[in-house]
Amino acid sequence: MQKGFTRNFEPLRILRENQVEQIHKASLNVLEETGFLFDSVKALKLLEENGCKVDYNTKIAKIPSTLVEDCIRRTPSCFHVRARDPKMSIMFGANTTYFFNSAGARYTDIDTGEVTMPTLEQNNNGVLISDALSSVHAFPSYTPYFEIEGVPPAMSCPVSCASRHRFSGKPSRGAQPTYTYIWETKIAQAVGAQLLGCVEGAAPLSLCEDAIEAAYVYLDAGFPIYIASGSIMGGSHPITVAGASVSHNAELLAIIVLLQCIKPGCGIIANNFVSSMNMATGDLSFGTAAIALHQMAYNQIWHDLYKIPINNTGSAFSNSKVVDYQLGAEKLPLAMCSALSGANLIVLHGGVTAELAYNPILAIIDDDIANTIGRIIESFDVNNITIGLDTIMDVGVSPGTFLNTKQTRTYWKTENYITKVFDKLSYKEWVEGGKKTVIKKAKERYDEILATHKPYPLAEDQDKAITNILKEAEEFYKKKGLI
Repeated sequence: MQKGFTRNFEPLRILRENQVEQIHKASLNVLEETGFLFDSVKALKLLEENGCKVDYNTKIAKIPSTLVEDCIRRTPSCFHVRARDPKMSIMFGANTTYFFNSAGARYTDIDTGEVTMPTLEQNNNGVLISDALSSVHAFPSYTPYFEIEGVPPAMSCPVSCASRHRFSGKPSRGAQPTYTYIWETKIAQAVGAQLLGCVEGAAPLSLCEDAIEAAYVYLDAGFPIYIASGSIMGGSHPITVAGASVSHNAELLAIIVLLQCIKPGCGIIANNFVSSMNMATGDLSFGTAAIALHQMAYNQIWHDLYKIPINNTGSAFSNSKVVDYQLGAEKLPLAMCSALSGANLIVLHGGVTAELAYNPILAIIDDDIANTIGRIIESFDVNNITIGLDTIMDVGVSPGTFLNTKQTRTYWKTENYITKVFDKLSYKEWVEGGKKTVIKKAKERYDEILATHKPYPLAEDQDKAITNILKEAEEFYKKKGLI
């Protein structure tokens, strides 16, 4: 099992206790008075049986506070996800942080920022690179790319899922649109893995039929669920951090109610992905202070009050179109805020150009960032050995040195994360080494990984099963008129 990064100090809290309670009570009030739209008669009947007031004409269920709080209690504080490679399985929850690979619709050139449709080979290479990176612990659905050249849109998620299982042994999240959950479930079962089933709300305050059907299929397969409700402050959510916190909270709690009514005790990780809008232009703004504050408040509520595992997506994307200072300045603070405030899963590696693009060379650079963040939240030991009072006394005053002490020899590799592609050379060494930038070094590591890395092997019968499932999916979509 992957160990991830263990946070060895209390999470950062930005809300007072009364503010946590105020947001929670307001969320309950929204669900009880305004209600939540479930676009499924089957779901509405189930909710009605569990005490909700249901209007079948509007498809709105008003959810009593007692049911919401009961469903929060039913949701486990930790759960296991079985990977194709048993050593890559994950236990979500408590004070452990993992990192998700990011995603983008298309491939971005690392040097020019030009965005193009990725080929299947580029997609597969992207998966292989992330499989080799120690700080990429799992994959979301449709990663690394939403679109693949030559693959019909209806088949993009099944093909992507197949690639992730063929070129990586790490856990993967499912998808929900256009019956995708059917084929991804079959693929995961064929290779002996679990998916993180995906159930995403549609802000404000609604859940589409696809998402509800996906919930039933994933839960029936025995998979844990990743819930989300991506929204925009000032668009599908209130403009204020406090108002967006309540609206977003209510949406996720409504999904939890449905899931716990379908299968009490099912494992759930709840994602925070709330973007802000540039109200002067109407464009999305990533890497903002408002997003960071929203995530930290959210993490505090879900970690301290609900005790349900949490994911943050805010650090996955930047408005920057190239790998530059702005990219790092927008992604890093949000990722650090997430880690410090208790996120169990953080989406980071490879995303650029908002949600439009991805590059595996950037994922290699982000691997150094993630490992540095992980080293920080693991903190440091304070004991007689690490203090080393005898060593301090033996070295004494200047010109004494700690270079040749046993303590230095023992701890120099573990006290600080040693980056793989960041430039840490002196100026003289940098010049003599060819003036390599971080991008140049990441390109070299990219080539090395493709030449040497071998993913956890897929059995021949498993590979054939995946091929047959994809053929079955293609025939299904042709009959539906989607191909």
